[in-house]
Amino acid sequence: MIHITKRKEMPLPQAMAIRLLSVILALVICGVITTILTGLNPIDVYVTFFNGTFGSARKVWILLQEIAILLCVSLALTPAFKMKFWNLGGEGQVLMGALATAACMIVLGDKVPNALLILCMVVSAVVAGAVWGLIPALFKAKWNTNETLFTLMMNYVAMQLVAYFIIVWEVPKGSGKIGIINQSTEAGWLPQIGSYKYLLNVILVAIITILMYVYLKYTKHGYEISVVGESTNTARYVGINVPKVIIRTMLLSGAICGFAGLLLVGGTDHTLTTTIANSRGFTGVMVAWLAKFNPFSMIASSFLLVFMERGASEISTIYTLNQSFADILTGIILFFIIGSEFFITYKVNFTRKTEEVEKTDA
Repeated sequence: MIHITKRKEMPLPQAMAIRLLSVILALVICGVITTILTGLNPIDVYVTFFNGTFGSARKVWILLQEIAILLCVSLALTPAFKMKFWNLGGEGQVLMGALATAACMIVLGDKVPNALLILCMVVSAVVAGAVWGLIPALFKAKWNTNETLFTLMMNYVAMQLVAYFIIVWEVPKGSGKIGIINQSTEAGWLPQIGSYKYLLNVILVAIITILMYVYLKYTKHGYEISVVGESTNTARYVGINVPKVIIRTMLLSGAICGFAGLLLVGGTDHTLTTTIANSRGFTGVMVAWLAKFNPFSMIASSFLLVFMERGASEISTIYTLNQSFADILTGIILFFIIGSEFFITYKVNFTRKTEEVEKTDA
């Protein structure tokens, strides 16, 4: 007989040992599959996987940039998910922030000083993302609508809005794309620190990480989010205004997603596409869950996912393998890592049947 019980709390060294063991087992399984399907030496494949992320200084900075953006979106989703408001609209909220940023760059690029333009971009992106998060929150607070479906559908609305304005602003006409915005003047491009192209993005997201940790752990708002997440009835009993907490939290969640859109358009891509969020609104859910909504732990889970994505892409390129094969390896590793969390959270007990013993005694 198998009996599963929830652990109180596993010591950190033991938890880390289980996670490490899961990664080792995943690598062994991936090595066996690689040898069977491709005939390649799995060690060579893993070296290529590693070089895809750390093979050059440029690759390292791209890694940091990708981690920063994914982490920013994950931090945005964390308060809502901790409150058990299933916000699957991060993708749309990022798109709205990106759209607002691009609008400021295109409309105001040659009309206002660059400092004022960047300020307008920040305010517009944050407000656009916050409004996109506010809409489902209002419906949830007033009519108890299903926030999962509501936020998910709003992603498609945001995508179509972006698609519409891409056609309005397309350069050249008929191309179906905007191209690099203000390429000659660089108006609205976020400033570069020294020779490090993405350092500003990394610093800004690091600040948000610290602020989010303090907000969730040491403020009254963070406490109210935890209580609402545990039980809305308990929250109401102790005098917490649940609708107010829902609206306030989703405003914050949407605002940070909008800020991520600003970083993408103003800081890295300098253009606008319907795929600029690159599914980070969904990947961020996994990052937050793996880290158990701890902002600092999300740095590690963001690194893990970006590292695997870039490494898998390098394997496909170097060995001319189908991208699906790289995705298989990534999926296996993720499966083992997520599975390890089960054994960290729960304990599996094996018990004997006692019915025959009781009958014998009788």
